[in-house]
Amino acid sequence: MTTTDAKRPRPGAAILRTALRRNAGAVVRGTVLMGLYQAGETAFPIALGLIVEHTMRDRSLGSLGLSIGALAVIITTVSLSWRFGMRVLQKANTTEAHRWRVRVAACGLQPVARDVGLKSGEVLTIATEDADQTSDIVEVVPLLISSLVAVAVASVALGLADIRLGLLVIVGTVAILSVLSVMSRRIGSSTREQQARVARAGAKVADLITGLRPLHGFGGNHSAFLSYRKVSSLAKHQAFVVARVNGIYAGTAQALNAVLAAAVTLTAGWLAYAGLITIGELVMAVGLAQFIMEPLKMFSEMPRYVMMARASADRMALVLDAPPLTTPGRERPAPGGDLEIDGVRHGSLDGLTFRVRAGEFVAVAAYRPRAAAELASVLGAHVPPRAYGGEVRIGGRAIADLSVEALREHLLVNPYDGEIFAGSLRTNIDPSGTSSTVAEAVEASLLTDVVALHREGLDHGVRDRGANLSGGQRQRLSLARALAADSDVLVLHDPTTAVDAVTEQLIARNIAKLRKGRTTVVITSSPALLDAADRVLVLDDGVITAEDTHRHLLASDEDYCRAVAR
Repeated sequence: MTTTDAKRPRPGAAILRTALRRNAGAVVRGTVLMGLYQAGETAFPIALGLIVEHTMRDRSLGSLGLSIGALAVIITTVSLSWRFGMRVLQKANTTEAHRWRVRVAACGLQPVARDVGLKSGEVLTIATEDADQTSDIVEVVPLLISSLVAVAVASVALGLADIRLGLLVIVGTVAILSVLSVMSRRIGSSTREQQARVARAGAKVADLITGLRPLHGFGGNHSAFLSYRKVSSLAKHQAFVVARVNGIYAGTAQALNAVLAAAVTLTAGWLAYAGLITIGELVMAVGLAQFIMEPLKMFSEMPRYVMMARASADRMALVLDAPPLTTPGRERPAPGGDLEIDGVRHGSLDGLTFRVRAGEFVAVAAYRPRAAAELASVLGAHVPPRAYGGEVRIGGRAIADLSVEALREHLLVNPYDGEIFAGSLRTNIDPSGTSSTVAEAVEASLLTDVVALHREGLDHGVRDRGANLSGGQRQRLSLARALAADSDVLVLHDPTTAVDAVTEQLIARNIAKLRKGRTTVVITSSPALLDAADRVLVLDDGVITAEDTHRHLLASDEDYCRAVAR
């Protein structure tokens, strides 16, 4: 196998096989029960034909009672086998869908991101709709086999009456499936395109919801609405295409099944008229011709569901088999907390070099927001080491050589737009429930007023994305979470942009006090934070152009004074 082959995502067929193999017991039990159901359904018209045949020969109450008993057994078998068969299959289907949803979610939550190339809204659609449709294969296969059982039993029964009737059913079934298999391929391609467009529409909604407040701020609501409307219209148009294809498929299947049933009925009538089959066999043939339409309909619909499951499985493979953005090492940094950036080239960063000694509080004043964001991304390992030049070292070790656990344990980069989760203040500050500095972090971030406002205190409920908190409260909550982690090296990116100047001044002093003796880097243009730092590094044109305390830079550097003075 070549390297290219090894990296190529496995096809959806492998995912479908995994689902079937994992539920082999349920599939076998379901197939047996549903096969018994279809056999019982098929046996009903056969029994009627035999009853008519024997009644005409032996007109006795005993024969009538025996016939009624036989029909009761058949009806009971049909009822119970359907009930328990569908229970087994639907339970397995639901359980398998849950497993795939968890797998897709786990891929998104892994410490090392995958090179998926999909937006979060698209991944959400894959984790829900596509996971459900993929798991349908667990139910489809037994129904397909049981329908085949019904057709086989009917063919044998009709063949025993007259070989021409049996051959007619067999040849007709093969012809119907040949036509429908060609049509099902079109359904598969149309369904894949529809799922992709729906996923893109979902991603657009997620993006708009995330940026709802900024949109309100500069009046971009209407443009955003038109943007979403365009994407949604494409999804709607493709849904119409899929519905049209499905309608043509279902109509064609129904028509072909009806033609086959009519052919069997007319052929049986002609054979009975010619005296080649008995009246009882004619009744059986007519009954089977009517009955066979149902399993044929189910049998002809199954390829469509198989193609839909395959399309969804192919989309899941995009997430499950995507390679990681980077391959982490296995080393651990030396204790101390040194942070070194050595010749980093990424985006606007042009050979950026500086060092933060263990226990030092350093502020980076980036004149351009883009450079600040790129520096935070590189330090946070959101950019794979192979995607930028130079090297970032922690405790003398390059981050490319560190294990994910060691990197996360020693370095925490808190973004300016840190996510707030549904739960409580406490679970947002200390998600793992293991921090011993929650109270100190709350006090340092001045989140104490939010805690004091509510009777529940830290157990006050927080809605998804912090919808019941103001912008400043969300930012302070995110800062409290970063401080409570108490990591060796903490990098904060614009942690106080949404708070007032007085609060910002207090927070800056609190951060310096709480993090004393711990390595801290703040990427900011806030005078309060810059003044609280041991020294300030000026980042301009992708490199460090000046280095001193905030007050000395204010007195000696006019560009710095214009950039940070408020």
